[in-house]
Amino acid sequence: MRDSGWFKSSYSATASNGCVEVRMTDDAVGVRDSKNPTGPALSFSHREWSAFVRGVKNG
Repeated sequence: MRDSGWFKSSYSATASNGCVEVRMTDDAVGVRDSKNPTGPALSFSHREWSAFVRGVKNG
């Protein structure tokens, strides 16, 4: 997997809207605020991220 770089969801309307950005690496999944790209980022294991995504999809 290496490093995907930071990306926004394809559901984001425009580049100026505030949203989260995600970055996938071999070791972790990072999440940050797109309005503050130099600010702090959260880091999750792939297992934690998968559980989160499943939870969102299942409501």
